Amino acid sequence: MPIDPSVAIGADIGSTTFSWTESDVLLYHLGIGAGSHEGDHLAPAALRYTLDGPALQVLPTFGVVVPTFHETDPPPLDLPGCDINLAQVVHGSQSIAVSGPIPTSGTATVSTTLTDIWDKGKAAVVWQEGVATSPSGEELWRTRSSIFVKGEGGWGGDRGASDPVVLPVRDPDLLTSYDVTPQQALVYRLCGDRNPLHADPDFAKAAGFPAPILHGLCSYGIVLRELTDGLLGGDATLVRGFACRFSGVVFPGETIRVTGWREGDRIVAAATVEGGDRDGSPVLADCVLTVA
Repeated sequence: MPIDPSVAIGADIGSTTFSWTESDVLLYHLGIGAGSHEGDHLAPAALRYTLDGPALQVLPTFGVVVPTFHETDPPPLDLPGCDINLAQVVHGSQSIAVSGPIPTSGTATVSTTLTDIWDKGKAAVVWQEGVATSPSGEELWRTRSSIFVKGEGGWGGDRGASDPVVLPVRDPDLLTSYDVTPQQALVYRLCGDRNPLHADPDFAKAAGFPAPILHGLCSYGIVLRELTDGLLGGDATLVRGFACRFSGVVFPGETIRVTGWREGDRIVAAATVEGGDRDGSPVLADCVLTVA
């Protein structure tokens, strides 16, 4: 069968050593809309994301994309025990936990393992975990992600756990929005994800979408940035982790509404489409931001 859990689960995908510079950090922050709020692009809070120098900070979601930041080919899917193609795949969930602030430049090695395969009947969920370490062997961050593979379930395997985040029944501590630019996906793809689903209209239609969609990881970065700016005073060094489930899509030109609640040492949140025919459509769910 296209997915063989006996081969996939526990498989070592390998290790990759990579480097990044301040320019990479700046491009990533621009790709997720830093400095885009009208009238605020030169404010000190915005320049902490978009101006190189001693005040530059790194939003932790950068750690998810930096290992492949300089890739120019579509992401490979040559996973052990998994015979799948890009048109079948959507990003299911993503998390990152950082040991401390990510440096604005550096070198690291990420080692990745396939940790689980879930059988959802009409689809499969493939989980992997990556651990990034410094040249001295210190853990810098740890990521966990899943992909949703359409048409590959039904072998009678474990359906997996479901642990939804319950949002408080009170007014949110933050209600804000971000206007996704028409060219947002075309800028963000320069951060290493050249999947044609986000740029090629014909490919998007073949995958079942009326037009190219925004990268899920772009929405992921946008939401963390909005929560950091709105509830943490724009201080990205306070973020110790961010997890979410990708619950819907965003089309370039739409608006993302972000709602967040402080709960002790964490922030829980959700993101939906704001306005238009798709008002209220889900974007990110089960969002948890862990605070230092």
